[in-house]
Amino acid sequence: MKDNSMYQKLLIKEFDYWKIYLHENQFYLGRCYLWANREDALDFFDMTNEEMREYMGVGNSLRKVLRDVFNPDLLNYATLANEARHLHTHIIPRYESPREFEGITFTDGNFGRNFAPYNRGFKIPEDVIIKIREAIKSGFENQ
Repeated sequence: MKDNSMYQKLLIKEFDYWKIYLHENQFYLGRCYLWANREDALDFFDMTNEEMREYMGVGNSLRKVLRDVFNPDLLNYATLANEARHLHTHIIPRYESPREFEGITFTDGNFGRNFAPYNRGFKIPEDVIIKIREAIKSGFENQ
């Protein structure tokens, strides 16, 4: 992951071994990913015991926050490393019915099927992306 200003804007929370970022494409409202802090981390099964323990705790906390903040009907998880050759896991909220946030309607047209393919060209204003990030950050503060 490039360490540029947009990624810093998408950072939700940092831990010893992981960071949580908001995914830049919010076709799935609240989509995030956990990113391993260790630079040479690539394969899921090469996680250290410490990384795995924290991963499970962070993942469970994020799941609770997403449920509290956006009320998804289902969560999908994907650890692929096809495009970003680094250990990370996508957490993809899925919605059976449309959700509204900041006047924008988010519709999961793939509900009941694989999350991909999805509209990679889906764009929302940056200020709304920041508000989604802030809503998730606030969810952690309220735990």
